[in-house]
Amino acid sequence: MATLDLNHPSWLELTLACAQVGAVHVPINFRLAPAELEYVLSDSGAAILFVGGELADIAVHVQDRVPDLRRLVVIGGEHDEYEAWLSVPPDDERHPAHPDDTVLQLYTSGTTGFPKGAMLTHAGLLGQCRDMTAAAGLTSDDSFLTAMPMFHVAGVGGTLAQLYNGARNVIMRTPEPLAVCRTLERERISHTFLVPALLDMIARHPHATDHDYSALRLLFYGASPIPLPTLRACQEVFPNVFMQVYGMTETSGAVSMLGPTEHGDRANPHRLLSAGIPMMGIRLEIRGPGGDVPLPAGTTGEVCVLTPHLMTGYWNKPGASAAAVDVNGWYRTGDAGHLDDDGYLYITDRIKDLIISGGENIYPAEIERVLAEHPSVAELTVVGVPDEKWGEVPKVVAVTATGQRVDEAELLSYCRERLASYKCPKSVDVVQELPRNASGKILKRDIRARYWRGRERQLS
Repeated sequence: MATLDLNHPSWLELTLACAQVGAVHVPINFRLAPAELEYVLSDSGAAILFVGGELADIAVHVQDRVPDLRRLVVIGGEHDEYEAWLSVPPDDERHPAHPDDTVLQLYTSGTTGFPKGAMLTHAGLLGQCRDMTAAAGLTSDDSFLTAMPMFHVAGVGGTLAQLYNGARNVIMRTPEPLAVCRTLERERISHTFLVPALLDMIARHPHATDHDYSALRLLFYGASPIPLPTLRACQEVFPNVFMQVYGMTETSGAVSMLGPTEHGDRANPHRLLSAGIPMMGIRLEIRGPGGDVPLPAGTTGEVCVLTPHLMTGYWNKPGASAAAVDVNGWYRTGDAGHLDDDGYLYITDRIKDLIISGGENIYPAEIERVLAEHPSVAELTVVGVPDEKWGEVPKVVAVTATGQRVDEAELLSYCRERLASYKCPKSVDVVQELPRNASGKILKRDIRARYWRGRERQLS
């Protein structure tokens, strides 16, 4: 079964219901365009879609084009069906779940232009909850604010960890900056997770410091890098509570942490640029291209992770699964970085053509697939470029087709009709030709480097 909605308690209820009956819950990003939604529903084979009242029209629009989708259940609004669905007496029979059974299938951006469903298991999610509890000292007396979208591993992961501990969850439907501040104070929140873009908006808000955050013990942040000036401004609003987490959907969440002690360590200020040290039971290695031997400290290579919380693979994509995980179970993150002599991880660039904008993963291939059909474009590539608000945003670099004219506004509008808004490029550059290597492959990294020149890290 699938869910298309803003944050709502039903996300948790449906996940637990799936765990009980042996089904798989597929949370869907509510920002997806209809064509993308249709793809995820078709790929997952979902038979039931639970949809928020505000999004019901979109779901009805695609329902006829998804043969396996037999029923829509509206949550909230004028035509609410969810409460009646809940009132049906439960079946007392319990599904004999195996630890490696999939319970959540979260869709990530795809390198081939289509999203991939990462299959997360009972064992992986429970292990992540257990290890987060140990690393962060979570207890049943805590109150957790879920402000980030629950279709994202960063949103659902912390929520499940608090549920695992019997703590109180406060769920925000949408994370408006001032509303987050007010909720932290009113609900005496002890823990929350926020992405850097939202933290930056809070730090800039003129009334951010007007509230009492004395109950807040830990403020997790991650999903994208945070510039040091932004972090320091946020520390003025929320002193001594920051914990960075680095992880990804495929690992069921966090694999390393940088705690409050390091955030206040004046003797080692450089560690604020790191992603911390591995969590308990997780190994990190830096490897060279195509290699399986770890590189020495200080040497840059691909960050690889060995974790018991790893996905079992991408649904219906054995080739992509094999490319992501080696025969010994090491996951290739696609991030470039190094470990220092003390085991702290530093992310410096990306090996995969991944753009992280405001905490959302975007693969250029998804945008390139759409724009390749536009008649004014002979060839193109999409790269991530620096952005003050979102860290980075997609940019189109295009060569004009013979006899045509590339109109930036028209191309951007074309994308908005076919892609989720957060995936849409923000600008277009027209060039005479794209640089290529000897085999004809576009040198995307060379193009990207032009826009990041002069920066210490090739991401922000």
